[in-house]
Amino acid sequence: MQPFNIRPDQLAQEMGDYSRKLGKGVQNLMNAGEIDAGVTPRVAIHHEDKLTLYRYEAPSDVVQNRTPLLIVYALVNRPYMTDIQEDRSTIRNLLAHGQDVYLIDWGYPDDADLALTLDDYINGYIDRCVDVICKRHNLDKINVLGICQGGSFSLCYTAMHQDKVKNLVTMVTPVDFQTPDNMLSTWVRHIDVDQLVDTMGNIPGEMLNWTFLSLKPFALTGQKYLGMVDVLEDEGKLKNFLRMEKWIFDSPDQAGETFRQFIKDFYQKNGFVQGGIQIGERSVDLKNITCPVLNVFAEQDHLVPPNASKALNGLTNSRDYTELSFSGGHIGIYVSGKAQKQVTPAISDWLDKQTD
Repeated sequence: MQPFNIRPDQLAQEMGDYSRKLGKGVQNLMNAGEIDAGVTPRVAIHHEDKLTLYRYEAPSDVVQNRTPLLIVYALVNRPYMTDIQEDRSTIRNLLAHGQDVYLIDWGYPDDADLALTLDDYINGYIDRCVDVICKRHNLDKINVLGICQGGSFSLCYTAMHQDKVKNLVTMVTPVDFQTPDNMLSTWVRHIDVDQLVDTMGNIPGEMLNWTFLSLKPFALTGQKYLGMVDVLEDEGKLKNFLRMEKWIFDSPDQAGETFRQFIKDFYQKNGFVQGGIQIGERSVDLKNITCPVLNVFAEQDHLVPPNASKALNGLTNSRDYTELSFSGGHIGIYVSGKAQKQVTPAISDWLDKQTD
């Protein structure tokens, strides 16, 4: 083994640089102020329980798609990941490419929401939001973009309400919940979800968050903080880092009964592939989906492996099924510069072609 060849003057220089960065970083942290949750102007147009339906303000010089787009996000995280900063915002980019964007913010469930079920969320909240948008635009159908768990909800919704969905986009959406490369699924399939919910009631968001971080413990809980010193001295980069940290640890609790059913029917029974999903009084059959479908997945996704999303191919009766592959990860597909140039414009182009 070769000894480290570091001269004393080099070491002194590195220590001095490190101290300078820390000093500047402390000052930037003190001046950071409140970290915003979303950067694009929006208006709340519908409230129901904890839910808020927002419509985002489009640029005045852009011709909008005649069919509005509703974004359905997951329950397990906050939806401002899609609008995290000005130059890396999925929502802002969709608006710039002519989409009329609405989004469901699920809010923060509390003990009053313990008994909420998938039927309440999908045939209740989502359906009423769709009705609000349809009424505002005097339309019978709208476009839907479902993200991650929200994509699974959107598949269920479209299968049960195909008459209200014109085009469906699924983004990093699990369909086959039992692919061999799905570490999260391997863990979840063996938990006693009945005992968990019966004991805890609502499932703490913090517990789920640390479960997700444990999938890549070094990269997600250690490595990024080792490199943080290089971010601290740049006020803009620090602000972006803090936005991301806020989102990561801003995890709502999960309504107990919804969590119970989702784990059982999707992870443990693999209901999209094996069948048998029952939402309220309705059965979910993906063959009922006949509208055009765009399925977007990330090639390095550690939460929803590509094969878990690509399993959608052949499960619907859509005659217009398209896949879009992104060379990146589960979060990068929203926030990376490459995604802003590739993914969002492609989604908008596809939606516009369906309208033509």
